[in-house]
Amino acid sequence: MTLARLFLPLLLMLPLSSVSALEEPVDPDPLEKLNRPLFALNDTLDRFLLRPVAQGYDFVMPVPAKRGVGNFFANLYDFNSGLNAVLQGRFEGAAQGGGRFLVNSTLGLLGLFDVATPMGIRPYRTDFGHTLAIWGVPPGPYLMVPLFGPRTFRSGTGTIFDTYTSVPTYIDNVPLRNSIWGLELIDGRARLLDAEELMSGDRYIFVRDAYLQQRQYFVNDGVVEDNFSDFDDAWEEEF
Repeated sequence: MTLARLFLPLLLMLPLSSVSALEEPVDPDPLEKLNRPLFALNDTLDRFLLRPVAQGYDFVMPVPAKRGVGNFFANLYDFNSGLNAVLQGRFEGAAQGGGRFLVNSTLGLLGLFDVATPMGIRPYRTDFGHTLAIWGVPPGPYLMVPLFGPRTFRSGTGTIFDTYTSVPTYIDNVPLRNSIWGLELIDGRARLLDAEELMSGDRYIFVRDAYLQQRQYFVNDGVVEDNFSDFDDAWEEEF
């Protein structure tokens, strides 16, 4: 029996108005009137600029080359994952992320080849938004950031931290650094081309709900919380 169930009789003794207040859902998008125009701006830029470039990239790049590019950026994420795992006090995850980065950066030729996974070194996926969640920082409102897409206050803060602690940030060659960031943007967009077929209805709501659900799943370490155990687990959104 969980502590929540032990306190259930006390909760039932609260005034009805108090219980109703506890059950009121939290609005995940209080800034919708501001977010929708920004979504429209991002959608227009994507439709006429980023998506065509991503389609061209997807068409001309051989599958092995795209796999190598994906491995390269996944290797950079492993560095950030290892750092965040330390901040989270999850030292096994830090060993996984750091170990993968060292192995793939050397034996895998700067991460172009994933040799760590066959060696049994599995990835530990995390970011600073996840770290903030573990530290108890609430997700905050949903935000549609110009050019960068959906975030919450927490995940957006995490993105800033992860950017300044990423390997490309410390490359002195500015054209090379910008080329890496540009390639990451195009490669990431190309990976979403097939997913567009799943979008239906109000595109803004579809993107918002998909992002919030993905972040909730991410910060809960893959544990999906339902609506039937409110007294067992505290519901936490993501970012």
